Formats: sequence, C-alpha cells, structure tokens
Amino acid sequence: MTSRVVASARSWLGTPYQHQASVRGHGADCLGLLRGVWRELFGAEPETIPPYRPDWAEVGGAETLLQAARRWLTEIPVEAARAGDVLLFRMEPGAPAKHCAILSAGAVSDQGEPRMIHAYWGRAVVESWMGGWWRRRLVAAFAWPAHSTDGEAG
Repeated sequence: MTSRVVASARSWLGTPYQHQASVRGHGADCLGLLRGVWRELFGAEPETIPPYRPDWAEVGGAETLLQAARRWLTEIPVEAARAGDVLLFRMEPGAPAKHCAILSAGAVSDQGEPRMIHAYWGRAVVESWMGGWWRRRLVAAFAWPAHSTDGEAG
C-alpha cells in the first residue's frame, strides 16, 4: 500500500494550488490532495466535505481536520510515521490542525531528510523536505485504511 499511496500522491505534483479543489492537474489544496488519493485507492470519499473558507481554522477554532482524520484513518504515533502515512500540522501553537501532507520518503524519526507531498498555498502540489520548521508543527500521523478498492491489503 505504501508504494501505491506515494505513487498516487506524486501523480498530483505540479497541480496548481486551488482552495477547496481536488482535481489532479487542475487544482487542489492540501485536503484536496488527500481526497484525490483516497478516491484513487479506496473509491468514493467517505463523507461530503462542506464548503470552508481559507481561514476556517482561525475563525472556527474547532479541530475539524483532526476529528475527520480520526474518523477515517488510523492514528499512529508521530514518531512511527513512514512513507505513505498522512501528517497533520498546526500552523500556530494552540491553533487547530490546518495543514496535511503525505510522507513520501524516509520516516519522521529519521535524522536525515524525510520528504512530504502537500499542496503549497499559492503555488502547487509539491514534494519538499520536511525540515525543522515542519517538524515543530507536526501534531498527528495516520495510516490509511487496511484495504484498497482492488483488495490489496495495507
């Protein structure tokens, strides 16, 4: 499953950043990337995403993204995250988790250079180094469900 997740996420590289979008090659935000990978690996999305503003976390203050991840993914210890796992970040201390990515190489616990794929605000879906800035904001990690639509076990 790990290689399929990373391959699917890499197929989104270069997709322009577009708030609330989830169409490979046309537009995606960070959640849209995860939604697209979900559709490719598991089929229909498990729930409808309501419209949200770019400042949804700052305005609402609820852990909406973290709660949704806990409903549909399997939470794992952050230090156990490996390539293919989903990462959630708090952009400010005490703020709700607002950004998500897929770990694409290495492990969070590596002293080397783990990499992640995410939709970068104002740019595109990119694969970038997960340096200290991102590591300090990492709040949760998740594994995908055990089975894909073609029956491949995780």
